[in-house]
Amino acid sequence: MRQRAAVLCGAAVIAAGTVTAVPAGASAPHPVGAPYAAEPDWEKCGTDDYPSLQCASLTVPLDHARPDGKQITLALSRVPHTAEKYQGPLLVNPGGPGGSGLTLAGFVASSLPAEVASQYDVIGFDPRGVGESEPALNCRPGHFDPVRPDSVPTTPDVEKANLARVKSFAEACGEKYADVLPYIDTVSTARDMDAIRRAVGAKRINYFGYSYGTYLGAVYAKLHPDRVRRLALDSVVDPTDVWHDANLNQDLAFQDRHQDFLAWTAEHDAAYGLGSDPRRIEAAWYAMRTALVKAPAGGKVGASELEDTFLPGAYYNGYWPYLAEAFAAYVNDGDTGPLVEAYENFGAVDAGGDNGYSVYTAVECRDAGWPRDWDEWRDTNWGVYEKAPFMVWNNAWYNAPCAFWPTDSRRPVDVANHELPPALLFQATGDAATPYEGALTAHRLLRGSRLVVEEGGGNHGITLSGNTCLDEHLAAYLADGTVPRRDGDGEADAVCPALPGPKPLEAKAASTSSRGSTLHGLLGFRG
Repeated sequence: MRQRAAVLCGAAVIAAGTVTAVPAGASAPHPVGAPYAAEPDWEKCGTDDYPSLQCASLTVPLDHARPDGKQITLALSRVPHTAEKYQGPLLVNPGGPGGSGLTLAGFVASSLPAEVASQYDVIGFDPRGVGESEPALNCRPGHFDPVRPDSVPTTPDVEKANLARVKSFAEACGEKYADVLPYIDTVSTARDMDAIRRAVGAKRINYFGYSYGTYLGAVYAKLHPDRVRRLALDSVVDPTDVWHDANLNQDLAFQDRHQDFLAWTAEHDAAYGLGSDPRRIEAAWYAMRTALVKAPAGGKVGASELEDTFLPGAYYNGYWPYLAEAFAAYVNDGDTGPLVEAYENFGAVDAGGDNGYSVYTAVECRDAGWPRDWDEWRDTNWGVYEKAPFMVWNNAWYNAPCAFWPTDSRRPVDVANHELPPALLFQATGDAATPYEGALTAHRLLRGSRLVVEEGGGNHGITLSGNTCLDEHLAAYLADGTVPRRDGDGEADAVCPALPGPKPLEAKAASTSSRGSTLHGLLGFRG
């Protein structure tokens, strides 16, 4: 919703925090912390969608403990404030780790109500190693080129082939970026955020992060609680199971979300002709997977690529009509064309994806400890596979470079915090990428935080995606610090109903808002 926020879905509210008001042209507050970074030299870089975007770069230390040592460059974007009331910088992050935030600044600024967005400098950034920042990592270009070995290691040869791939990736990262990898981690990125704060002359920042960006925001808040003004977190990472256990918990939740897709397909048998029994549709899906092991569709889509293609549907149900059409065309007509097209749209990895994955592994492998004994990986993942076969082994191989990573690991940050102004958390009850229980944990650890729940929702990334109730809570919080009033002993402080599910494409009805599709294109997957 882009209009002014009104009644917040019937929830009682209180105001939290204060507004810093300065004229639009006034000098910025004196920065906190030294050394001072140079003011970014902003230049116009607007697009048709986001004409007000400006871009700049910022030099920061590779190792913040050695500020005079090797320097790296961060790419920044900004939609500047235009209102007389100025509430400071609003840093935004799309998750990942490894996601580019440059375009997200334009999206957030244009999706918030104009009278709210105009009070902030909405600032996006490519975290260290990502995108336009330098150096940008690309450990092993083409690592995901098709056709890869079957993800499920049903034979020793298949397991060896997958192990060779992940070992080669880890070795390539170590050879190309030995001096950089020890500093590609969440704590270092949080310190980069503080460098951005200093560079723009702000005493405190406002922050809005999705997915992994919720953990990044919580880590920044732990390091600098006195420098946080507002903290909005959407689709919340469980900060206590970073990152090994988080991926295992995802596997179970991905299974449930895939079942939701199968049930939706059964409900729309008239459109897809796959039957009205979700169990039979599931059997057809796995039969398709088995067939693709032997004969990849179009020479591109084998079993692993099929999983890559359908995984986005676990993040965003707006993709379900496209995935169901491709599924039905293959099963009913033997037509591989739609499946190949779906893979190219949703599953294929380009150079930007290679970069994002390189940073993803660098951060996740460095942030926390992972088993180094492959036998432990094998036993654990086969155990989870018995309960949730949909994505277990695909996810395992995605993270398996951490078993062979060339740097040691940090300890996860204890983000427990009682020094913050009230943070505002958003969570769908059926989110698979960041399961609901993790948001409850973060809610408890961030004392005084408020949790807004999308009841019955399953998408990952739920604000600014078409749900007016959620968006009004976000807008009110950014406008003047308003948060839902705690009422009773329930887990949530406010509840919003989920959006209706998508419609088949042939129904000529919008299955989701255009903003929802745009947002999920920016957030990507795996984060």
